[in-house]
Amino acid sequence: MSTHPQQRGEKFFDEKDVEVVSVNVVDSGADIIDFEEKKDLKRGLGQRHIQMIALAGTIGTGLFLGSGRAIANGGPVGALMGYTFVGILVSCVVISQAELAALVPLSGSIVRHAEYFFDPALSFAQGWNSVYSNCVSLPAEITAGAVLIQYWTTISNGLWITILGLLLVVCNLMFVRVYGELEFGFAMLKIMLIVGLIIMGLVIDLGGGPDHHRYGFQYWRNPGPFVQYLGIEGSLGRFLGFWTTFSNAAYAYGGVEGVANTAAETQNPRRNIPLAAKRIFWRVLIFYVVAIFIVTLIVPSNDASLLRHSGNASQSPFVIAATNAGIAVVPHIINGVVLTSAWSAGNSGLLNGSRNLYGMARERHAPKIFLRVNRFGVPYVAVLFLSAFLCLAYMTLSDNASTVFSWFQDLSSSAILVHWTIICTVYLRFYYGMKKQHISRDELPWKAPFQPYAAWIGLISFLIILLTGGYAVFIHGHWDTETFFSAYFNIPLIFTLFFGYKFLAKTKIVPLDEMPIQKYLDIARENPEPPAKPVKGWRRVNILWS
Repeated sequence: MSTHPQQRGEKFFDEKDVEVVSVNVVDSGADIIDFEEKKDLKRGLGQRHIQMIALAGTIGTGLFLGSGRAIANGGPVGALMGYTFVGILVSCVVISQAELAALVPLSGSIVRHAEYFFDPALSFAQGWNSVYSNCVSLPAEITAGAVLIQYWTTISNGLWITILGLLLVVCNLMFVRVYGELEFGFAMLKIMLIVGLIIMGLVIDLGGGPDHHRYGFQYWRNPGPFVQYLGIEGSLGRFLGFWTTFSNAAYAYGGVEGVANTAAETQNPRRNIPLAAKRIFWRVLIFYVVAIFIVTLIVPSNDASLLRHSGNASQSPFVIAATNAGIAVVPHIINGVVLTSAWSAGNSGLLNGSRNLYGMARERHAPKIFLRVNRFGVPYVAVLFLSAFLCLAYMTLSDNASTVFSWFQDLSSSAILVHWTIICTVYLRFYYGMKKQHISRDELPWKAPFQPYAAWIGLISFLIILLTGGYAVFIHGHWDTETFFSAYFNIPLIFTLFFGYKFLAKTKIVPLDEMPIQKYLDIARENPEPPAKPVKGWRRVNILWS
């Protein structure tokens, strides 16, 4: 709860607004923020949009390009296990956040939930941590897109950075449905590509490629299922290689939880967000784990091309497999779809970042100018603020600046783990708040399965992965200052933001028995969503967005 609830309410509503909803701000647990927010932000995302946005968040450059590094460091079995385990852990995060978002569908998601179910200081800390992460990751995605285009042309990256950046800004200033339609289309492209690559991989593995060589599991036997990481012999070296894939997989899955960030702009969020969350696990299993399994069969972990730093399709393990088998057209197809993936990631990052900033302004953790919305119901000032950081992409036009910028880009990867840890922490406070207030979880709009065990498993696991993310620098002879800083900088940052705001604003952790859970349950009951339309025809077998 805010330390000044009355002031916060007066900021957003005039007397007429308060009379309409007939509640007092202090007594309501800030419930009318939900009322006002729905009036400001237009709900343009339908069920198929939110379903495919959730799916698109699980398929990106981390799979098409980054999986090669996981195979090189951990071996085929190490990479497969790493992506599988992290996929299960991410599912724990997604269902935890979806339960919160179904009850309290606010823009900014966990940044807002932390305000009511943990401590306003955590809301402030995670909000600005997310903004910081977006500020350094947005230009990175645009730069990645420019590098991918260079696969076909030698025109200066500066031109493509400008074009891709302007397209991002224009898209995010338009009605959110435009974003939804674009992401829907990009997700379809990714699905078709990954299905095609899985089929291609099976054909090559079984001897159907131009060379007619049947691979089977030969690369699992030679060079072997695991890699002796950092030259360390024995079981320790193999375990370290496997453990390294966790950070790699976590970065690849980053953003999958973003489906709840647009809850205030989603039609029937109490039904659609949980529906998307429930299918995350199966999508991860089908599109990530199966793909990684197939590619480990046809690409050896000691292939020198896996660690190539081209930034385009030539470093993709799928391309390496196709090239080794004598298939020439695949690199161009993959490069084209990965280009849309990079731009899509920037598009999602700008939308999620601007909604976080808008949500922070709602909670008085950011200047109120970020509350301004245009006629499409888009927080345009927040969009323009984050868009300004796209100019950092021009740093990559200089080789020295590009090295420095890549270092800052690595800083954002640990922010993903911090974000997931905070989601589990806030959910657990909410869960035990319900127990303290003797409220049955059956009253929730959606009750996530396996709770609170899923949240506890996610919290402990991601804390361990975060704390061991830069373990290699502590091994004798492998110290690297940049690696240490990028792996652990986010830990002191989040604590500085949290305790700094807590000291200045004198906030307190929200007591379990004072959380506004019952009030939000009343809002959900008083504002029922229309029943889902019956599924007919071919949609009955549609596992993607029906």
